[in-house]
Amino acid sequence: MPDGSESESRKLLGRLRDTMAEEAAGQARLDKITHLTADSMGTEVCSVYLFRDEDTLELCATEGLKQEAVHHTRMKLGEGLVGRVARTGKMVNTADAPSERGFRYMPETGEEIFSSFLGLPIQRLGEKLGVLVVQTKAKREFTSDEIYALEVVAMVLAEMAELGAFIGEGAALKARHTQAAMIRGITGQEGTAEGHVWLHEPRVVVTNLVSDDPKRERERLKTAVEKLRVSVDEMLAGASGEQLEVLEAYRMFANSKGWRKRMEEDIDRGLSAEAAVEKEQSAARARMGQVTDAYLRERLHDLDDLSNRLLRILTGQGSETGAEMPADPILIARNIGPGELLDYGRRLRGIVLEEGSVGSHAAIVARALAIPLVIRADRVLTEALNGDHIMVDGDQGLVHLRPDESVVSAFRDKIAMQAQAQERYASIRQKPAMSICGKQINLFMNAGLLADLPSLPSSGAEGVGLFRTELQFLIRNQMPRRTELVEVYKRVMDSAGDKPVIFRTLDIGSDKVLPYMKPNDEPNPALGWRAIRVGLDKPGVMRMQIQALLRASEGRPLSVMFPFVAQYEEFRAARTEVDKALAIERKLGHKVPETITIGTMLETPSLAYASKKFFEDVAFISIGGNDLKQFFFAADRENERVRRRYDTLNVSFLTFLEGIVQRCSETGTALSFCGEDAGRPIEAVCLAAIGLHKLSMRPASIGPVKSLIMRTDLDALYDVICDARERGEQSVRESVLDYLRWNG
Repeated sequence: MPDGSESESRKLLGRLRDTMAEEAAGQARLDKITHLTADSMGTEVCSVYLFRDEDTLELCATEGLKQEAVHHTRMKLGEGLVGRVARTGKMVNTADAPSERGFRYMPETGEEIFSSFLGLPIQRLGEKLGVLVVQTKAKREFTSDEIYALEVVAMVLAEMAELGAFIGEGAALKARHTQAAMIRGITGQEGTAEGHVWLHEPRVVVTNLVSDDPKRERERLKTAVEKLRVSVDEMLAGASGEQLEVLEAYRMFANSKGWRKRMEEDIDRGLSAEAAVEKEQSAARARMGQVTDAYLRERLHDLDDLSNRLLRILTGQGSETGAEMPADPILIARNIGPGELLDYGRRLRGIVLEEGSVGSHAAIVARALAIPLVIRADRVLTEALNGDHIMVDGDQGLVHLRPDESVVSAFRDKIAMQAQAQERYASIRQKPAMSICGKQINLFMNAGLLADLPSLPSSGAEGVGLFRTELQFLIRNQMPRRTELVEVYKRVMDSAGDKPVIFRTLDIGSDKVLPYMKPNDEPNPALGWRAIRVGLDKPGVMRMQIQALLRASEGRPLSVMFPFVAQYEEFRAARTEVDKALAIERKLGHKVPETITIGTMLETPSLAYASKKFFEDVAFISIGGNDLKQFFFAADRENERVRRRYDTLNVSFLTFLEGIVQRCSETGTALSFCGEDAGRPIEAVCLAAIGLHKLSMRPASIGPVKSLIMRTDLDALYDVICDARERGEQSVRESVLDYLRWNG
């Protein structure tokens, strides 16, 4: 590029703006951009390669290469220098392209006479769209000013592609956000749903990329940054705990001179204020994809969020866009807090998150509301638009955006079959879960919100085997008062009527951190300071919760269990807190429960080997299958690489569970199994066969589980399990499935 790069850069941007304003077909626009870019930069070649599918690039326009190669030259991701830029998202700048590692000669393009090569990714907010290349005959590396100019052209190309400026014939010039897309994620909550997309935070569209008045744009940026700082300070004023730490990071970025200086430099070279913000945001997104350190990724997420806030201030595009929520909304978000999700409530048909975890607050609420949830659905935010037709398969962790007719037909058949099955289950709702061999299995439901309780009579559950009390703490920005908890627990008992409810005391820590609780940086939070350990170290909260439960009972029977007890002494210490609270309530003249039953969850292998005295002392034990399985197999249930390697029907795990059944049988200790596996029919009948005759699950699972139990001879199934164990099989699953196929 000639000297005076700032003015040349501004001149190039001006010419690009004029091209954007012209009425022209997509191909003509692309052709003009390659011509004026080569002319402005003084290069013999400028070429644009766009993705025709996620693995293949296509030459879509060129100045300097053979025109007959356009739409015919294609390369795979990683193939040649262009493919390398596309795969890595990083620039390639070389004076001698043919000698560069990975160079691939394309004879149909006529590029053999060109030596120097500068290739940059065309990407918008982390989404890769293609590659922009300039080449010259002379051997030379391109300067930083020339690189900057090409970065700006690449950004303009990305924005124009987003706005539909290059629509034409062929897959590479197809209209964006119109093609069917299947996105694979992870099951957060099972179930299927069909509806239309509702974006939690609608995307910001930048339409004015170029400005002739840098002074005015600098002033606009300054004003917007000041507004941003004020809003962050206001949020900080009412924040505490983990939220305070996040907002402090926000304030650090909002006051960053380097961040603002980079955006001002982009404005001086011809970008509008919002284009400068988005250019910096795209750079942060690109870095985010290459950073493995969790802390640094989180800080880049903070910067990304802050950039979105700044863009909304500059463009006036707030979260309230005037768009009307569809009648069948499926929520799409990067992540979402439990309070925000509860605000939507049961209006949602489904939820798809780009991030999240199976134990996150959002997943807990989604399970409580029985809303299908898919998490870690990569690219869903860049693919989805408000109002898009969408189908969510929470069972398989799949999302179908703008599905074609064959997918729609198959998906609706699946929904219809599930609906027919639910109708069949309704006919057995009032019948006991009695097996062919005459064993009755007691089926209970899990709950965590008052909204769950209406499901109690309709599900056929015999009671609530687990009421998660932490949701009342997670959805608030400050610690709930005792009077509030008394009212909640009283309404739960009132709604349950004469059916039993087992209240689990506060299970926080690990992946459930209270917004107002100071976070602890632990190397392995799942094995760290959580649940009963927090309660015993900070007994004030435990005492308040126990008092609230005692008062809410109003003399009725009360059942309480403690989470994550690893040894007998922890149970005794927790029960002592209940005894103290009872004594205080009696002294105050308050009505106390006519009976109080105190149990524990068994979620660590260590508790299975506690002394006989523990099993005699505890009123009941509930096996927490989700945690117990991950600790038994040393396989983090949040880690997709390992969690699917280990089967619940693994012989060693079933043998371990059977040992717990035998110990409880010897001491007459009531025993149940609570967790996702209790609600899976195949797993449930196996658990029942080895002696677990009380299962607690989500309400929607009770019908399918009861139906299979009523069609199964549990004694015969136990023989199948024992035979598989004798044969040395690692898992009994195949043997069990064979038996059920022949006898179901």
